[in-house]
Amino acid sequence: MKSVMEHPEEIEESLFEAPPMGEQERMVEAILFASVEPVTVRELESRMPHGCDPAEALVHLRKRYEGRGVQVMKVGDAWAIRTAADLGFLMQKETVETRKLSRAAIETLAIIAYHQPVTRAEIEEIRGVSVSRGTVDQLLEMEWIRFGRRKMTPGRPVTFVVTQHFLDHFGLENARDLPGLKELRAAGLLENRPPPGTLPGPESDPEDESEEGQSELFED
Repeated sequence: MKSVMEHPEEIEESLFEAPPMGEQERMVEAILFASVEPVTVRELESRMPHGCDPAEALVHLRKRYEGRGVQVMKVGDAWAIRTAADLGFLMQKETVETRKLSRAAIETLAIIAYHQPVTRAEIEEIRGVSVSRGTVDQLLEMEWIRFGRRKMTPGRPVTFVVTQHFLDHFGLENARDLPGLKELRAAGLLENRPPPGTLPGPESDPEDESEEGQSELFED
């Protein structure tokens, strides 16, 4: 009686016979197929009936899947069923994601394009409202703007400029190709009436002012 109490695990093993290896393979296959993440041998042992040998079942299962469209692969210390490497191209799908810019993002982008290099404080001064971090982050993520050189003013604030990707998207060779005030007014995007306080004098030419104003925006 004493010897029986000292080795209870031997009695447990004798009461539960492990399933045939073919059945163990099916169990491992089912677990791997249903698992999103790779599964370790220890995790397989915890799920399978007592006495199973998932390590050996993996050897047989891996061999059975050789040359198939999916394979049993080792990922670190775990195992998973994955698409065969040479068929990975079949799983690729190209999609076009359309992202609509908010009005704040459009205004910020326009200010940067026409006034670059420009600081956040200067953008806010022109817009008359603060610029949220999300607006700038969105334009940076789209790679339409980037950080420029720091301005030689107190605090050395960082500036923003448009990118090559922005120019390519809009078919521009450089920022100087952006439409001037004359073109914008002709397209109906700006009022023909100048803003208050900027009325030209009797001897000034509005067209000359618009061209000079644009060139001044892009002086180095």
